[in-house]
Amino acid sequence: MSELRSAGWYGGNDRNAFIHRAWMRRGLPEDAFNGTKPHIAIANTASDLTPCNAHLNEVSEYVQKGVWEAGGIPHNLPVVSIGETQVKPTAMLWRNMAAMAIEEMLRANPIDGVVLLGGCDKTIPALLMAAASVNIPAIVVPGGPMLTGTFRGEALGCGTDVWRLSEEVRSGQLSNEQFIKSESSMIRSKGHCNTMGTASTMAVVAEALGMTIPGFAGTPAADSRLLALSHETGRQIVEMIHADRRPSQIMVKESFINAIIAVAAVGGSTNSVVHMLAIAGRLGVQLSLEDFDSAGRDVPLLANLQPSGKFLMDDLYRAGGLLALLGQISNRFSSAPITVTGKPLTDYLPGNEIFDTSVIKSPQSPLMEGAGIAVLRGNLAPNGAIIKPSAATPKLLQHRGPALVFDSVEDLHARIDDPDLEVSPETVLILRGCGPKGYPGMPEVGNMPLPKKILEQGIRDMVRISDGRMSGTAYGTIILHVSPEAAAGGPLALVQTGDMIALDVAARTLNMEVSEEVLATRSPSLATTSAYAAPVRGWSKLYVDHVQGADLGADLDFLNGSSGEKVSRESH
Repeated sequence: MSELRSAGWYGGNDRNAFIHRAWMRRGLPEDAFNGTKPHIAIANTASDLTPCNAHLNEVSEYVQKGVWEAGGIPHNLPVVSIGETQVKPTAMLWRNMAAMAIEEMLRANPIDGVVLLGGCDKTIPALLMAAASVNIPAIVVPGGPMLTGTFRGEALGCGTDVWRLSEEVRSGQLSNEQFIKSESSMIRSKGHCNTMGTASTMAVVAEALGMTIPGFAGTPAADSRLLALSHETGRQIVEMIHADRRPSQIMVKESFINAIIAVAAVGGSTNSVVHMLAIAGRLGVQLSLEDFDSAGRDVPLLANLQPSGKFLMDDLYRAGGLLALLGQISNRFSSAPITVTGKPLTDYLPGNEIFDTSVIKSPQSPLMEGAGIAVLRGNLAPNGAIIKPSAATPKLLQHRGPALVFDSVEDLHARIDDPDLEVSPETVLILRGCGPKGYPGMPEVGNMPLPKKILEQGIRDMVRISDGRMSGTAYGTIILHVSPEAAAGGPLALVQTGDMIALDVAARTLNMEVSEEVLATRSPSLATTSAYAAPVRGWSKLYVDHVQGADLGADLDFLNGSSGEKVSRESH
């Protein structure tokens, strides 16, 4: 083992070393400062206002036990926590801020490695972005999904059933009283959403990238085995420091391709695209939208999980878990990249038994062929847009219909239930001004509610297009992340109600049937531009001025690449 990074603070006998040691003694043993014991930060996103992560303080205790046991010195490091369910205008606005703050704290402090505790869906991406930027040994502990709740004797998928039941209320099929009654049944235990939403997907991504102990992703938050794996993670980070095993060695291009394949096989969230692009950007890995389309295009959907299927995350765990599922398609994964253990993911795939074939399907009889996220291009999305075919209505994957344009979320809410709204099942709903710059922060509004008059006809899906995102728990024939976004000068700003829109997912095209000559005469309306965000100070101002498009991961332009672990100057 080379000299520990923390020795740059604690080593020597000068005044600065004295200060660093003296203020940290507080019960630490004498040999904590002699350069033999690595100092480990536990970057903890626990917060009562991030309810899905509230249990991570308990998880941290077990990580600490493992660190002590392996001869390390653990340090609790509370970091910025963002809960998708609570913060406004959107948690995505704060992902880059959290990543930047975590990065700076990891670099500035006397630590040799870090354990990343995350759960709710922006926290794991932010933690991985930060770790990639500093590039000290790092490992992820995913907080785990909650247990399944029930309502009227049926399992509830949190998130997914919010969207479903709220539409039933609007259609008159469910009373508002019953809807509110389901509220107390949906969140059964500690943990994040129990569907294959973004939180579960990012745990899968972290494992497929090699950044967790293999077999960790999907372990329920309330299961004692999560605490056992957290204990083991504490031991593992100490071993990683001794081996000098860093994120840049683990998260290589092949790791990202492995993660794209894994996301396709589990029917993962579209949000994984923008997050993986951002993580790759911090590492200098050349990852593009085309990689998502090509790597995931022919991958079968094997996880029968909401929102693409029937079951929930604790069903996947009892059926054999993620490794058993990925083992079904082990030949698709590269064995080149290592994991946090120093061994490739493929070493952990053989021999994992499947106990319920209704939950984990076989490649021979998948839930869907070619389930990977599809990347669309055309004159409506020159830089790309995405759709999740596994969550869409098959007959709508090729569709032509007139546009109905909403200039903002407020415009949508004001008009969507108007009985005089000119809309039919063939109409294509378009929402703009919801990209990274326009909102700001790219909110989860892409799964627009259907017009009430359409719901009353018994119809539950329409083609919907936006420059925003949607929750990983959502479903429908929904085109997202249209780039460039309207607020960045994208053609989405020029679409007018009545324009014909042509979607062909098989051909990977998305077009408005308006000539270039006509488009050249158009400019964004005042209703469109006046809805764009125009912050004058603070983080929102910095964000809008520097955020890149969704096709580049929506990271800030000055955060591409990494700054490494070096600190240039002393503090005293």
